Amino acid sequence: MTIKIKSISARAACYHCNCETSHYHGTYKRRVQDLPILGKTVYLDIIAHEYKCENELCDASTFVEDFNGFLSYYGRMTERCADFVCTLAMETSCEGSARICNAMNLKTCGDSIIRLLTKRFNQQSTLTCSDVIGVDDFSFKKRHIYGTIVVDGKTHDTIAVLDGCNGDSLKEWLQKNKHIKTVTRDRASAYAKVISEVLPDAIQIADRFHFVHGKMILPKPFGGY
Repeated sequence: MTIKIKSISARAACYHCNCETSHYHGTYKRRVQDLPILGKTVYLDIIAHEYKCENELCDASTFVEDFNGFLSYYGRMTERCADFVCTLAMETSCEGSARICNAMNLKTCGDSIIRLLTKRFNQQSTLTCSDVIGVDDFSFKKRHIYGTIVVDGKTHDTIAVLDGCNGDSLKEWLQKNKHIKTVTRDRASAYAKVISEVLPDAIQIADRFHFVHGKMILPKPFGGY
């Protein structure tokens, strides 16, 4: 199913400097995918406007309209369609989401969904954290690829997901967040060394899970071992 649409907008805001302009630069055609209707694949053939940015200090000479968030600037599907795909992928998996979407006649693939999720992650604003954090490692792929997760100790929100678990990426992150005063971590020496090096005055706490379940050698009574 193809729906033909023509833009009737007279003004638009530049997505680089947020300056509004009514100076047309030209028109162009876009073909994007929308949510299915009655099990039919839906495409929108759009004749959209391209505007000339009137801000002399802006890096962009021209820009395209996004129809108040209905379309992203270079997306192959509408934002509401992308929202549905991303939500489905987060609840299942990228490949599982692609199979469900194709069964609904929503044409996509696992690789496209990964790129969409990555793009949305990169567009998120940088999160700030309190002076208390928790650090631990996790596996992207068990026994193959590991990463480091940083969690705010007061809000319990995930602040950062870093590559590797040898402490290099954590060191770089800590150098940009030297306001941190308390760090809870596992008993890995790599994390302990990095934290001591970058934040020598910070308090390091071995979290309860690793303290109780980790393999520890406890002193025997009367000072013996």
